[in-house]
Amino acid sequence: MARSFWKGAISFGLVYIPVNLYSATHSATIDLDYLDKRDFSPVGYKRYNKRTGKEVEWKDIVRGYQYKKGQYVALSDEDFRRANAKASQTIDIQSFTEATNITPEYYETPYYVAPQKGGEKVYALLREALKKTGKVAIANVVVRTRQHLAVVLPEDDILVLNTLRFADEIRSADDMGVEAPAAKGAGLSAKEISMAEKLIDGMSGAWEPKKYRDTYREDLMKRINEKVRNKETHTLTEPEKEAKPKKTAEVIDLMEVLKQSLAKGGKAGRAGPHRAPAKRHAKKKRA
Repeated sequence: MARSFWKGAISFGLVYIPVNLYSATHSATIDLDYLDKRDFSPVGYKRYNKRTGKEVEWKDIVRGYQYKKGQYVALSDEDFRRANAKASQTIDIQSFTEATNITPEYYETPYYVAPQKGGEKVYALLREALKKTGKVAIANVVVRTRQHLAVVLPEDDILVLNTLRFADEIRSADDMGVEAPAAKGAGLSAKEISMAEKLIDGMSGAWEPKKYRDTYREDLMKRINEKVRNKETHTLTEPEKEAKPKKTAEVIDLMEVLKQSLAKGGKAGRAGPHRAPAKRHAKKKRA
């Protein structure tokens, strides 16, 4: 069984539930190193003492806060705990709300919450109450020296804690100057909207996460293996020359495109050429 990285308790009202947290995700990226293109040797990164220039081993590294130029306060794990022992060991539920009230941009990182010995009954009580009411819990929690806003929600028999971004961490579209046209301003007709709705209905189905895979990662590994087979390991592939796009005054007939898509029944989008299902991976972030 995986090891928990956090032990503490869920607290709401006078209810106290001893729990452990487990990471619910893992990285599925290809491990790439930086190389010096002159001789293809790996490029290393050293942790070094900026005063002496000597390399520093991990066992000799501590964290510190620069309270004035060149002056630091050294901090240990115990300092982080003593800053607020209760906050560092408690998932402190502040309120409950509908899950749909939390929009996707707030969701950050998911964790599985499991009960410690003796906390099973109260854990099950919270889980079942959330299921029955259709609500999720909004909480404060300190994870790895940083306080997070979080949501606690039931997923089958497990409670999931998903850290959330604070409101001041999210830029609004207005702040970014991002604009999108209204339906009327874009010149959409009622028939086009109706046909798009039918296309969406035709491509709709149950959420089946196992159907979806990172096919680009697999394709990149094929490209890597191809270069190995062809003895091109030190060949830096040049980009292909792209043909200049032909100038055209063609205007897309949106209705015709929608009709053609409906005629195909949306099958390509709904049950397209998926590859064989992969082994079960950690569940993804819910939104």
